[in-house]
Amino acid sequence: MNPQKVDEYDYIQFLLAAQRVFSTVEASKVVSGEVGAPAHDAYTRLLQRIPPDSQALWQEVEGLVLKAKGILVIDDTTLDKPYAEKMAMVSSHWSGKHHAVVMGINLISLLWTDGKAHLPCDFRLYNHSQDGLTKNDHFQNMLQAAQERGFTPELVAFDSWYSSLENLKMIRGFGWHWLTQLKKNRLVSLDKSGNRQVSDWLIPSQGQKMHLKGYGWIKVFKTVAKDGSFEYWATSKLDMTLEECAFRALDAWQIEAYHRGLKQNTGIERGQFRLLNAQKNHIALAIRAFVRLEVYRLKTDISWFEAKQVIIRQAIRAYLKNPTYILSATA
Repeated sequence: MNPQKVDEYDYIQFLLAAQRVFSTVEASKVVSGEVGAPAHDAYTRLLQRIPPDSQALWQEVEGLVLKAKGILVIDDTTLDKPYAEKMAMVSSHWSGKHHAVVMGINLISLLWTDGKAHLPCDFRLYNHSQDGLTKNDHFQNMLQAAQERGFTPELVAFDSWYSSLENLKMIRGFGWHWLTQLKKNRLVSLDKSGNRQVSDWLIPSQGQKMHLKGYGWIKVFKTVAKDGSFEYWATSKLDMTLEECAFRALDAWQIEAYHRGLKQNTGIERGQFRLLNAQKNHIALAIRAFVRLEVYRLKTDISWFEAKQVIIRQAIRAYLKNPTYILSATA
C-alpha cells in the first residue's frame, strides 16, 4: 500500500493558516505545484479515514491540564450552516448569537479552565435523529469520561439547561461540587417542606441555604443580570460565598470566549461536507487546531486573532519578495 500523502496534522495546520475558504479543494490548492503535492481526494480520504471521536483531542490536552485543580465547564453552541443542503448533521437549533432558530450543527463542549487557560477536553455532536442521544446523555457521558480520566475538579459549571436532578445527583455521586443557574420556577424550601418557586423567596445578599426538591441541600444566590432581570445561582458547595460565586461564574463564562475563538479562528463552521465522517472530523480537527492557538497564547500572550495575522504577514512578506501581478515596462 502506498503511504498516505497527508495526515491529520497537515489538515490542522491548513485550518490554522486559512482565512476564508476551508475545504479539501483549497487545502490541495495551497500546495499545488510542489513535487508530490497531494491531490484533492487525499484530503477527502483523510477526513473519511481517521476515527471520528474526541480521543485524539484528549491525548493532546491531557498533559496540559491539572486534573485536580480548576473547573470543568459544559455548554453547547450552534455552528451556523445557513445555506446547508443535504449536509450531514445539519438541523434546526436555537442560536444564542442570533436569538432565533437557525440551521446548523449543535456542538457540546467540555472545557477545563483555571481562569487563564481555555482547554477543550471533550466534545459531542448532537445528532439525535441518528444516534438517539439527548443533550443530557452527552452531558453525562462526557462527565463519566472525565471521571474515568482522573479528573477531580474544584467545580463543574453549566447552565440551567443541564440542571436536571439526574445530572446533579450524578455529579454528587462523583464527590464533586457543581455550580449552575436555576430557572425561577424550581421548587425549593427552607425546611424540606412548603416548597415554593425559588423566585418567591426572599434571598439574602450573601445567599441562602435551601432544600432543592428531589435533591437535597444547596446554596442559592440571587443576582442581577446586565438586562436588569434576576438570576438564581445554585451550588452544592454550602460554604460558598457570594464573592466566590461571582468569581466562579466568571470562570464558567470562559466557555463563551472559547466558542467565539473557535468559530472565528479555525473555520469550524465553514466546512461544507455532506458525508458524516468528513463533517465530524473537520470539526474535531478544528478543535485541535484551536488547542494549538491557545497553547501559543499562554506561552506568548499573543491573542488567537493576532497569531493568525502573523501567518498572513509571513505570506505577504514572501509574496512581496517575488510578486506575481506586475505590469511590463512600456516604451
